[in-house]
Amino acid sequence: MVPHLPVTRSPARPLSAAPALASRFRRATAAFLLGTTILSGAAAVVPSAAAAAPVTVPAVSQELPGSFADLVDRVMPAVVNVSTVQGGNAAPEQRGMPGMPEFPPGSPFEEFFRQFQEQQRGARPRAERQQAQGSGFIIDAAGYVVTNNHVIDGADEISVTLHDGSRLDAKLVGRDPKTDLALLKVDAGKPLAYLEFGDSDTARVGDWVIAIGNPFGLGGTVTSGIVSARGRDIQAGPYDDFLQLDASINRGNSGGPTFDVHGRVIGINTAIFSPNGGSVGIGFAIPSNLAKGVIAQLRENGTVSRGWLGVQIQQVTPEIADSLGLGQPKGALVADVTANSPAAKAKLAAGDVILALDGRPVDTIKDLTRMVADSKTGSTVKLDVLRRGKRETVSVTLDAMPDQPQVAAATQSPDRPGAAQTDSVLGLTLSSIDASGRRRFGLSEGVEGVLVVGLEDAADGVNLRPGDVITEVGNERVAAPAQIAAKVQEAREAGRGAVLLRVNRQGTEQFVAIPIKKA
Repeated sequence: MVPHLPVTRSPARPLSAAPALASRFRRATAAFLLGTTILSGAAAVVPSAAAAAPVTVPAVSQELPGSFADLVDRVMPAVVNVSTVQGGNAAPEQRGMPGMPEFPPGSPFEEFFRQFQEQQRGARPRAERQQAQGSGFIIDAAGYVVTNNHVIDGADEISVTLHDGSRLDAKLVGRDPKTDLALLKVDAGKPLAYLEFGDSDTARVGDWVIAIGNPFGLGGTVTSGIVSARGRDIQAGPYDDFLQLDASINRGNSGGPTFDVHGRVIGINTAIFSPNGGSVGIGFAIPSNLAKGVIAQLRENGTVSRGWLGVQIQQVTPEIADSLGLGQPKGALVADVTANSPAAKAKLAAGDVILALDGRPVDTIKDLTRMVADSKTGSTVKLDVLRRGKRETVSVTLDAMPDQPQVAAATQSPDRPGAAQTDSVLGLTLSSIDASGRRRFGLSEGVEGVLVVGLEDAADGVNLRPGDVITEVGNERVAAPAQIAAKVQEAREAGRGAVLLRVNRQGTEQFVAIPIKKA
């Protein structure tokens, strides 16, 4: 089943929408249809003051399929329905009724009032078993079935219904909540029709796609459309890289395949955006190239092991790029390095900007997250890093991602005496850290730097607030407001439009670029 946004990726429970995605759709309050001319083998002339070569638009009619029937006939036998049953304790509304007293277990009145309440509700059983349905597809003649993790999450029983109507019990081989994928196994006593993964990286916006699944429990249903967008991040998890489709995807389509026109699986349907629970032509599918490695590990080990670098990273904004002398706001800025991590052992440091991994460009922090996760534990990767204005190559041997990141708790110690120094820089009221400042803002003894104690009008829009501690400016440690003023003046004289600060906010390190023009 496909959850609609806002609904959960669980077959039975509603949930809230991804805020970032929902806000973008709320802002889209009107749509405009632009006039276009359809050319068939003709040429469109681009007006220009200088003589410009004509832009030829090739005819596309020969690429449009007359029918998907032959393709559907080939792939339909390998698409299945997935049904689950989930038991549990009595539903909350069965435990009591408004205005009715609660009695301790074993009380003489407990059974009497239980029977009375059941009569008022129509004598429903004390524990209801919830059923849910989704979709899946077979990837091996031996009976391995791919579906979404949220389709089978919490299920006590899982069954698969094949195209011929036969119903088989399914065993959970493994699941990966971070990518919302799961692998099942059925025993049909015979080889089963199966599908192969295609190359989702070759899917282009505008390409035809076909989705098959079990919407609303209706059974094998085929819909078609195009790839509407690539690389969508819907805030569903750390590895969001969805294909957006306009093929009709509804509840129950979750886990079903999306095909290209050659019948290869290029996506696994997993979510929709919908204000009412029905399809509005905005569906999301996990790309096959992301799913391949996950499914292979689930089949072999039952779990997924991901590479781990051990850094906290943040996106390079235009202001940060300006402060660092980068031409484009690309890369992943290292905000902090985890102690004893692969990054620490390779001498990566806060302020480094990771621009590429094994020659593959890192344009966003999502790129780096996926690349590291896709790398094998124990493998050595080469990072192209911008460090203090110079490019370097750093080799890092990745470790296994820990299940629970370990965070060391800061311990409080007695305040140190000393008079604080204050100054105003870039519209920020700054102070050196003294005993009073530590008490006022709850700073631990281990935090050192320059304390932000106030913001002036000139600092309007700056991503800082009282209680933040500036620990570095331009990759150099600072302990007094005068040092920050001097670094700002250096950046101004160098022609920089912004200055880069490293900030400790309630124990979390991050970088903030402040435009110098706001001084």
